[in-house]
Amino acid sequence: MLNLIEVTDFSAPDLDVYARLTENQLFHYYEPEEGLFIAESPKVIARALDAGYEPVSFLLERKQAKGQAREILARCEGIPVYVADPEVLARLTGFKLTRGALCAMRRRPQLKVKEICTGACRVAVLENVMNPTNIGAIFRSAAALNMDAILLTPGCCDPLYRRAIRVSMGTVFQIPWTYLGKKTVDWPQAGMKLLQELGFETAAMALSEQSVSIRDQRLAAAKRLAIVLGTEGEGLATDTIASCDYTVRIPMAHGVDSLNVAAASAVAFWELGGKICRT
Repeated sequence: MLNLIEVTDFSAPDLDVYARLTENQLFHYYEPEEGLFIAESPKVIARALDAGYEPVSFLLERKQAKGQAREILARCEGIPVYVADPEVLARLTGFKLTRGALCAMRRRPQLKVKEICTGACRVAVLENVMNPTNIGAIFRSAAALNMDAILLTPGCCDPLYRRAIRVSMGTVFQIPWTYLGKKTVDWPQAGMKLLQELGFETAAMALSEQSVSIRDQRLAAAKRLAIVLGTEGEGLATDTIASCDYTVRIPMAHGVDSLNVAAASAVAFWELGGKICRT
């Protein structure tokens, strides 16, 4: 049975997660336990539920309770569902809801690097990628183009930021991911050492005189390959490039010297991704 609650009091504490808490405050909501995140749109919420994330409450346009959100609500009996007209919800949250649905969900403990890399043959490593739009786009490409996991350095944006989740279309719930350490000093030395211990060759996506083409057959032949991509402005750090087995370039025309990291990731995953580990 649906637990529908009409939004009448904007100051209600149960609405804080939608109206007043920042991403950082949501992250620390249950500290020292894992915090919360906000999933947006019925399709994204469904993917989070499929991945086993626990809903805390919903905020919906009234029509969605019997519309696109009906199936996901049927999976969450007893969970509070706050409803109102679109104009009311826009005033409460400060923005127009995508597909008229938000869901506050509990985070889960971070997976271990060794855990998600067991059996993986192609992983993406993101170094200090801080833009949530880029994070979301990279996750969507990784899920679509046969990457097995994503590893992030501590300087990366949280993949469970609302915008990152939305841009990814919920693929952040479909592809395994975790952080390579908790402190910036854990990368690149300790992180690279761990990748090598796990049997990965490493390919830095960067322009240099030592760069090889992304079509180099040694890359395609690698049994396990970690594709390392850098931050939006400066790209990969010099130490990171020096620590990798290969420096890889994407051939380009018309004098263009580089691509946005999300675009570059899609090209790299298409060219180097694979469904099964090579023997």
